Amino acid sequence: MPIIDVELVVPEPYEIEPTLASALADALGKVFGSAPGRTWVKVRYLQASCYAENETTVAMAELPVFVTILLAHPPSGDSLTTQMLAVTHCVANACRRRPEQVHVTYAPAGAGRQAFGGSMV
Repeated sequence: MPIIDVELVVPEPYEIEPTLASALADALGKVFGSAPGRTWVKVRYLQASCYAENETTVAMAELPVFVTILLAHPPSGDSLTTQMLAVTHCVANACRRRPEQVHVTYAPAGAGRQAFGGSMV
């Protein structure tokens, strides 16, 4: 069961997109080949004033999106590269950002350290 955290750095003020989480869950569910209800997506917004890069100013059009993926068993090698590219393009499309603005991190394998409702996976 993929758990995906998506954090968008947004300009101020920003009108929250009410369907973004469900659009991301549906699209990412296809990337991961998940059955309905098996891909979980959490979306957070971070105001641009709470984001910085050292010794530079980030233009509003360049604000990033950070994605963290937790899988029981993350892929490796070419499979990881293929999946990461698919996630990047999926998130970029849904968030209306360029793929260069989407930064993906895979968390360590969740198997043996993730519990759902008190049951270890």
